[in-house]
Amino acid sequence: MRSKNKDGAVKIIWTRHGEERQREWQKKLGITREEVERVVTNPAQVVPGDLDALVAQTKRGNGLLRVPFMET
Repeated sequence: MRSKNKDGAVKIIWTRHGEERQREWQKKLGITREEVERVVTNPAQVVPGDLDALVAQTKRGNGLLRVPFMET
């Protein structure tokens, strides 16, 4: 999840599931926690996802790094 402070700064709250998935992708493709947070805080594009979630996305190599999130 991400939320914005009064000054507009973004705060990221990781879920257990999100942390587990990020570790899996780090082993497979080298996607770091910092890279995921960078996509959420500064995405190339945000698109609607499932169940009121949003998806931050940006190009990565020959693919697309997609990070689901919810705003609070």
